[in-house]
Amino acid sequence: MASTWNPNQYNRFQDERSKPFHDLLALVQPIPGGRAIDLGCGTGELTKVMHERVQARATIGLDNSETMLDKSAAFAGRGLTFKLGTILRFAPRTPFDLIFSNAALQWVDDHELLFERLAAGLAAGGQLAVQMPLNHDHASHVVADAVAGEEPFATALKGYVRRVPVETPEWYAEKLDALGFAEMNVRMQVYPQHLGGPEDVVEWVKGAYLTDYQSRMPAELFPAYLARYSERLLAVLADRRPYFYPYKRLLLWGRK
Repeated sequence: MASTWNPNQYNRFQDERSKPFHDLLALVQPIPGGRAIDLGCGTGELTKVMHERVQARATIGLDNSETMLDKSAAFAGRGLTFKLGTILRFAPRTPFDLIFSNAALQWVDDHELLFERLAAGLAAGGQLAVQMPLNHDHASHVVADAVAGEEPFATALKGYVRRVPVETPEWYAEKLDALGFAEMNVRMQVYPQHLGGPEDVVEWVKGAYLTDYQSRMPAELFPAYLARYSERLLAVLADRRPYFYPYKRLLLWGRK
């Protein structure tokens, strides 16, 4: 499927989306001369910040969206490179000193197997740092799934409704322990977003969660889906200005 990720739409809320990245990066200890990889690097701007902050000798930014990676060339160099690829096939021959992923692993199914592969890709003493949204129980996401079950969208999607694979914070803590991580920091954090109004929630979700549905239906049908989504969502959100949008995220860090 062609990428439906739009970097301009995603970055409409750049400051709000980057705060969890900086909180995650603050958990990471420097790896002078080491190797790092950023799984789901997007446009690469934040990958460069990570690369420089951890003092890596070499960092790879990996993403499966050509449209996002088109922006990454401006940030490459001095040991930082970008490549098109999928997290689904992540199985490095040479282990990394840091595996970093900010708001990407929620798109990958089977976290039992995924975290086993991530742990296997770390060198001794290596670090794993992951941030994922935990807001799939908010109306902004629940309504998106409900509309996907309506016609004509259900037929176009062949019955597909997104199932978020993200587990509870304690599940990841137990998993890291079972995988031999000697240190860990796992937490759920609420990020308060003050948007102009409830209609901005539509714009927020349009830049990320809705891309899954957009990629799976004919391009000419998506505007109708978006209109129906907006209608149903705005009917249940309070008309407050500014609009307070609490956004839950999972942050985890571990060292083997």
